[in-house]
Amino acid sequence: MLSENDIAPDFELQDETGQLRRLSDYSGKDVLLYFYPKDDTPGCTTEACSFRDDYSAYEKAGVTIIGVSPDSPVSHAKFKAKHQLPFTLLADTEHKVCELYGTWGKKMMYGKEHFGVLRTTFLIGKDGKVKKVFKNVKPAEHSADVMTLL
Repeated sequence: MLSENDIAPDFELQDETGQLRRLSDYSGKDVLLYFYPKDDTPGCTTEACSFRDDYSAYEKAGVTIIGVSPDSPVSHAKFKAKHQLPFTLLADTEHKVCELYGTWGKKMMYGKEHFGVLRTTFLIGKDGKVKKVFKNVKPAEHSADVMTLL
């Protein structure tokens, strides 16, 4: 997994409209890049809606929010519309970016081991370096924790 002061690797993924986006498109901006397991599930919805509810504060702080999950652009579009999310969602359907950032790993669900997204957020500075890594975040509290740091 990436650590603080590491250079955030560039990547290219489709957003919820099918448009290709690169991390380097946001060069010179602070970016909150958050990895989440699945659209429209309880924890992921809570986390996304918290970011939505605090969105104006992120804008004032000059922070761009980008969500990444293995869901498709179509799934992201539905999730974004249903919950009126004002930020970009990227489709990492082959979990290559998750692996690049170290957020793809073993998880336990109902006593069975499987691989999936480890809920993690990276605050990336204007210089492209990771300023802060939030691991194993609690969806309901995460946005408030990030805002405290900002």
